[in-house]
Amino acid sequence: MTAYRRPTSLQEALALLAEAPRPPLLLAGGTDVYPARAAGEAWMQPSDRPLLDLSALPELAGIEERADHHRIGALVTWAALRDAALPCWFDALRQAAAQVGGAQVQNRGTLVGNLCNASPAADGVPALLALDAEVELAGRRGTRRLALRDFILGNRQTGRAPDEIATAVIVPKATPGARARFEKLGARAYLVISIVMVAVVVEATDGRIARARVAIGACSPVAQRLPALEAALTGLPVEAAAAIPQPEHLAPLSPIDDVRATAGYRRHTALVLLRRALSAPAEARAA
Repeated sequence: MTAYRRPTSLQEALALLAEAPRPPLLLAGGTDVYPARAAGEAWMQPSDRPLLDLSALPELAGIEERADHHRIGALVTWAALRDAALPCWFDALRQAAAQVGGAQVQNRGTLVGNLCNASPAADGVPALLALDAEVELAGRRGTRRLALRDFILGNRQTGRAPDEIATAVIVPKATPGARARFEKLGARAYLVISIVMVAVVVEATDGRIARARVAIGACSPVAQRLPALEAALTGLPVEAAAAIPQPEHLAPLSPIDDVRATAGYRRHTALVLLRRALSAPAEARAA
């Protein structure tokens, strides 16, 4: 039987992690862990990797507003995030939360678990990239933060050290009135792996874009920001934003052909979703 431990404090969890004879699998909501283990059993490849259950750690719970940022604990579920009373610049992230898996996944799965799984199609990543989010990591040597762009290194690869636990996501505050939008294409509305995702955050002053942050997911091994497009949008009237994206702005992407879509279809769809997402701030301003 697989070894299983459920600590009740972060310090206990870090001690167990440091003392484990081999690296345990960290468990929060379990919506990635259990399907993977079930698939291994089905193919006669059972896992005996020990489990370290983090679900009883109070330090990982809740969403807190602080002076210059919000802290989203590692045990915050998609459903809690979806229903939270958060400022408007979180709208893209909350829209992503409402489309992850189905109701069961949203009630159990966690945002931080989604980041640590590091799938190229992870629904939480584009919106958090557009929010300049950081991942908080705790170890016995102390706590550190990594920008999300430096935390996710590739497909299923992260910057978390073996003796660390990802404890929270840190989201800096945007200017009041910032607008955000998330667009996703899949084969159906729920319980599907994304084909393309787009997240935008637009900060405007007197009707002109002071700062735009744009990210695309499921079109590269890691979701990508589009700095050339962000620069092209700066200073323009909000109403003009949707007409700006062009194929050359997608240069950082490297989509692949797979069972869900061709690379060409992904590029075309990314452009369509970009224009759709960038029309949302103008529509919100006009409403």
